Amino acid sequence: MKDESQIKITLPDGSERFYPKGITAMGIALSISEGLARNVIAAKVNSEVWDPSREITQDSLVKLLTWNDEEGKATFWHSSAHLLAEALESLYPGIKFGTGPSIEKGFYYDVDLGEQSISQDDFPKIEAKMLELARQKNEYLRKPISKADAVDFFTEKGDEYKLELIDGLEDGSITLYEQGAFTDLCRGPHIPNTSIIKAVKLTNIAGAYWRNNQENKMLTRIYGITFPKQKELEEYVTLMEEAKKRDHRRLGKELELFAFSEKVGQGLPLWLPKGAMLRERLQAFLSKAQSRAGYLPVVTPHIGSKELYVTSGHWDKYGKDSFQPIKTPNPGEEYLLKPMNCPHHCEIYKTSPRSYKDLPLRFSEFGTVYRYEQSGELHGLTRVRGFTQDDAHIFCRPDQVKEEFVRVIDLVLYVFRSLGFDDYSAQISLRDPNDKQKYIGKDEDWERAENAIIEAAQERGLNTVTELGEAAFYGPKLDFMVRDALGRKWQLGTIQVDYQLPQRFSLEYTGSDNQKHTPVMIHRAPFGSMERFIAILIESTAGQFPLWLSPEQIAILPISEKYGDYAQEIFARLQDQDIRGFVDNRDEKIGRKIRDAEVTKIPFMLIVGEKEMEEGKISVRRKGEGDLGSMSVEEFAAYFKNEAKLI
Repeated sequence: MKDESQIKITLPDGSERFYPKGITAMGIALSISEGLARNVIAAKVNSEVWDPSREITQDSLVKLLTWNDEEGKATFWHSSAHLLAEALESLYPGIKFGTGPSIEKGFYYDVDLGEQSISQDDFPKIEAKMLELARQKNEYLRKPISKADAVDFFTEKGDEYKLELIDGLEDGSITLYEQGAFTDLCRGPHIPNTSIIKAVKLTNIAGAYWRNNQENKMLTRIYGITFPKQKELEEYVTLMEEAKKRDHRRLGKELELFAFSEKVGQGLPLWLPKGAMLRERLQAFLSKAQSRAGYLPVVTPHIGSKELYVTSGHWDKYGKDSFQPIKTPNPGEEYLLKPMNCPHHCEIYKTSPRSYKDLPLRFSEFGTVYRYEQSGELHGLTRVRGFTQDDAHIFCRPDQVKEEFVRVIDLVLYVFRSLGFDDYSAQISLRDPNDKQKYIGKDEDWERAENAIIEAAQERGLNTVTELGEAAFYGPKLDFMVRDALGRKWQLGTIQVDYQLPQRFSLEYTGSDNQKHTPVMIHRAPFGSMERFIAILIESTAGQFPLWLSPEQIAILPISEKYGDYAQEIFARLQDQDIRGFVDNRDEKIGRKIRDAEVTKIPFMLIVGEKEMEEGKISVRRKGEGDLGSMSVEEFAAYFKNEAKLI
C-alpha cells in the first residue's frame, strides 16, 4: 500500500509501480534499465506527451517513448525545429520566427528574414551549424512564464510573430523552452538534449503566408529532417531518390494519364485518354462492388443553391474559404460550386415518404466537388481544387448503425486487398471532450456514434489509434491510413457517423410504432477522392498498375508492315475477350518497339512475324519477366484472364 508521498504509475502492459511524487519519466526508465533510459526521448502521461524530465505528481498511465514510436519521432523532429531556429539565429542575426512544428516526415520553421535571404545553396552551412550546436549537448529546458513576462521578453527581442501568438494564449498556460543560446515560445514537449540529434538534412525551401492567411506577410519556410543515426539518414536519402522516380506528377506525364493547363486553372486536372480509362476501370470496379452491397446510384448537379449549404452548416463553417457564390440575373439568387455531395443526397432522401422497412437506404455517387485551395497548397493530384469523390450516404435506423458501419469496413478492406494495399491502420477520430464548442449536436448522439465506431472497429479486428479532437464538426469518423511501397503513410478511405445533417434537413421515417423518427446518416468513401487515390496508386506501383486495371494491357508488335493485317486480326480477337491495348504499326525496328512498350509500362508485348502468322500464334513477352514463349490466341486469353482476375 502506498503512502501519500507516493504515486502509482501504470505501464502499458498493465503492470503497476509506486514512485515518489515528482518522479520523471526518465526516472521511471532508469528504474527499469539503463539501456531503456538511453533510448527514451519523451513520455506519454495519460493522454499527453511530456518531456521525459517533467515531474509527475499524481497517479498516471505512462508510456515511455523512443525513436520507434510515432509520438517519439514527432518530439524528436519538433526539437530539431528548435535546433534549426538556433542555427538560423546564429547565422542570420535579426531573423524573426513564426512557428516550427513537426510534420509526418521531419519538420519546418517559418521565418521572416527581413532584408536577408536564404537559398538551397546555404543549406550545407546551416546543417553544419546545427550539428555543431547539437554536439554541445544542451538540455531542452521547460520554463513556465506569465503572459506579461512573455510579452516583455518577445517585445524586447522584437519578434512580433510570437507576440501575436501570445495574444491568443491564456495566462498560466504559457511556457518557454530554452536550449543553448536560443529561447522559444512553445508548449513542448522536447527530447532531453541536443546530442541525440546525430544526422541533419535540410530538404526544401518555400514561401508560406503567416498563419496560412493570404492577407498576411509571406514568410520563408525551411524544411528539414533529422535522425539519431547517420545510417538512417542515408537510407532516407536513398528512399527519397526512389520517391522522385515514382513521383506521380512525372509518371502521369510520361504515361500520358493527366495534365494541367494554366488557361483551365490551377488545381483542375485534365484527364487524358489513358488516365480516363484508368478512372473508368476503378469506377466500374467499385460500382460493381457497391451494387452487390445494395447501393443505389444517384447523380446530382455540379452546383447548388447557397441555401442548401446554409441549411447543412457547411456555409457557416467553410464559406469564407471556399469558392465564392455565383450570382444569377435574378437579384438575391446565389449558387455555389458543389463543395460536397451530402446535402444533395439528403434532398434525394426527402423525395419520397420513408418507412422503417425501407431502411437502410444507400445512395452512391461518383460526384465531382470543388473546394478552393490556396495556390501554395496545390500539389499534383493529391491537392486539387476539383476532384471526384466515390461518395455514398447510408440512411439507417439507430439500431442499424453498427451493422452498417461493419459492412462499410468490409467494403473498404475489399478495395485495399484488390489493389495490393496490405499495410494499413485505422484512426478513430473523436470529439475533443474539452472543447465541445467546435461541434454541433447533442452529447448523447455523439456518445452513441462514437461507441458504434469503436465497437465496429473492434469487431473487425482493426489495428487502430484513437485521436481526440480530430472528428468532423458533425460527427466522429474512422479514417484508413495506408502505407505505400516506400513506407509512406496516406489517409485514404473514410467512414463518418452523422446524427446532425438528418436533423438539419428534417429527414424522417415512420417507425414500427407509427411515429416519425430521424434517421442516422453514414458518410463513406473507400477511395476518398479519385484524384488522390490514383496519385497514391501511381507512386506505390511506380506506374505498374495491377493487370486488371492497366489502361493498356497489351501492345501487339508486328515485326514489319507486312504482318500488320495479322496483328489487327489478333487485336480484334483479343478485344472480343475484353483485353485492352493497341497495335504498334510504326516503321521502327522490333527492339525499339519493345523498349518503348517497356518504358510506358505495358504489361504484355505480343510479337507477330512470319513464323507466328504461319502457325496462327503470337510470341508473348511480359514486362519484368521477358519471353514467355509462343501461344495461340485462346491460350494467351486464358492465361491473361487468370493473371488479371481480382481476389
